[in-house]
Amino acid sequence: MAALLLRHAGRHCLHARLRPVLCVRNVVPMGTTAKEEMEQFWNKNTKLSRPISPHITIYRWSLPMMLSIIHRGTGIALSAGVSLFGLAALVLPGDYASYLDLVKSLNLGPTLICSAKFMLAFPLMYHTWNGVRHLVWDLGKGFKIPQVYQSAYIVLALTLLSTAAIAI
Repeated sequence: MAALLLRHAGRHCLHARLRPVLCVRNVVPMGTTAKEEMEQFWNKNTKLSRPISPHITIYRWSLPMMLSIIHRGTGIALSAGVSLFGLAALVLPGDYASYLDLVKSLNLGPTLICSAKFMLAFPLMYHTWNGVRHLVWDLGKGFKIPQVYQSAYIVLALTLLSTAAIAI
């Protein structure tokens, strides 16, 4: 579609440079109009049952694909968390120690506390280890498919181990 618009604009500009006084109607007509070509394109795609555009539902999920999405999600979550924590520190009354005492007074139990610490540490640890993986890729290493999967499993294992160590 963009190509059709560029073709039309190019012919218009070419004509304007050669004969600025003449109207565009004096140009030699094309075989088909842009509207006709777009209708042919959509009719062909409808007949072949093609999706409108590449969509997430047509892809088979792979481990590298999932890790990439999780990496972006953890990056967003960490940015939002740090921003919200900083904003809360500016707006809320009291200091950090008073809120820590409040959490201690709730007597939540070690299972719930450990689970909460795990959930807070997981995005940081995953994003860190996957970032190291990306740094290795920046060195030009580990691009073969078996190496990509191997590094993915290593990232997951290191994430779980380091997150558990922090949470306990």
